Amino acid sequence: MSRPNPGLSLRPVPGTRPQTEEPLSPAPDPWESEFGKDVWNMRALQIAAANRVTIRFDRITRPWLMDLAKRWARWRLSTGLTAECAALGTKAVADFDAFLDVTQVVVSGTAEIDRDVVERFLAYQHTHRAGQVSHRIGVGQFNMFLLAVRRYGWVTDLPNTALIYTEDYPKEVVRQPRALSEHVMRQLEHPTNLAKWPNPHHRLITVILMRCGLRISDAVALPQDCVVRDRDGAPYLRYLNHKMKREALVPIDEELERAIAEHIAYVNETSSPNGGSVGARVLFPHGRSNAQGTDHISTHTYRTCLRRWVSRCEITDEHGLSTVVSAHRFRHTLGTRLINLDVPQEVVRRILDHDSHQMTAHYARLSDTSIRRHWEAARKVNASGVEVTLDPDGPLAEAAWSKQRLGRATQALPNGYCGLPVQKTCPHANACLTCPMFITTTEFLPHHREHRTQLLQIISAAEARGQQRLVEMNTQVLGNLDRIIDTLADTPDAVRDRQDTDNAS
Repeated sequence: MSRPNPGLSLRPVPGTRPQTEEPLSPAPDPWESEFGKDVWNMRALQIAAANRVTIRFDRITRPWLMDLAKRWARWRLSTGLTAECAALGTKAVADFDAFLDVTQVVVSGTAEIDRDVVERFLAYQHTHRAGQVSHRIGVGQFNMFLLAVRRYGWVTDLPNTALIYTEDYPKEVVRQPRALSEHVMRQLEHPTNLAKWPNPHHRLITVILMRCGLRISDAVALPQDCVVRDRDGAPYLRYLNHKMKREALVPIDEELERAIAEHIAYVNETSSPNGGSVGARVLFPHGRSNAQGTDHISTHTYRTCLRRWVSRCEITDEHGLSTVVSAHRFRHTLGTRLINLDVPQEVVRRILDHDSHQMTAHYARLSDTSIRRHWEAARKVNASGVEVTLDPDGPLAEAAWSKQRLGRATQALPNGYCGLPVQKTCPHANACLTCPMFITTTEFLPHHREHRTQLLQIISAAEARGQQRLVEMNTQVLGNLDRIIDTLADTPDAVRDRQDTDNAS
């Protein structure tokens, strides 16, 4: 029998109560209370949601289909998928449920979802969503639902023919970036209009969207420690890309850095003194934020206030009509501006934190379209001073534009462009002003005038030396040059440039 340790007293200390350890009760599982509901609350599930805080299953009327949709959504959320993506999948299942109601196709369980039902559902989707981006997304989401149901054994009676093949997908709709015009952006960026924001949170969010191209869900969730510096001391905005689930950096200027620092001071002065550390606090706290200041304003609130601000500032387009301004159009505008400034496409991809080069290539296509439109609208003359007309809608319009773009890149002249195919040898030995393939525009007028002065000097020197052949050749060039200058000088752009020069002098 063991003896008690004399150094260890088993008696309670006088004046104190005996200490007894009670087992800790396990924390309740939020899924137990939420799974059975028709609407899931992401906050109750302790899942961060930037735009959507609920996932609705109440549009699915068939219990067996609703149960599978819930199981699929729970699995997707548990893998780290965003609430927005999980909601897209739920909507696709709800669309299938609506299809069964409208068409009265008899499907009482997964055993009756065969290839015939799938094809009829695809036809239903095409009838209601053809030409929309949601068409392809909905088909893809429903296909992932079928694959998950079969792969993870949630049912065992789903036919093998319940498949959606690659060729079943509708053709992808490639939409051009919806960049705001510079006319509209000048109004939005004007300090007078920015000062009309009644809320300092919304004003700074707008500036960040314009200059950094963040998605609105990423902008409203910025923490206060969002500014970092590299080893050279250059500032960057660090944010969480919720769509890609990774941190990203975008370079900012000192003016924006100073504005963020001033806003942090404003937030901390107006918030509770018992708040948490600066790093844990958000940059744009909600008006009813908790003591730690970790609850940021919602994207819905900002979008509503943005529409009111645009209306208050009376923003109009080039025709004086009211224009639609959304938070995401600032992102398109930044990408388009960078491409138009000849910023390399890879740099633009990194700034916007695109996951693929294909996304960034949309802005490059828009830039090429803009340049082509200006090229087609510009007044063009050949070496004889005769105006050249190109049909933008002609059968060879695309080929002609490609040739012109390639010519600009490989055969650009100091005073115009060569209209010959790149692979053809020029027979005119650099005498472009006597070449029938030569084309020029008003942007080269200064070069033409300078060239004319040089030609007069050459002709005078050749006459003094008796070089008659040289005089004849350069006189022909001079005649063509005079006709080119006279024709181009009559364009509205040239007249405007002369007026600006006269006013400046």
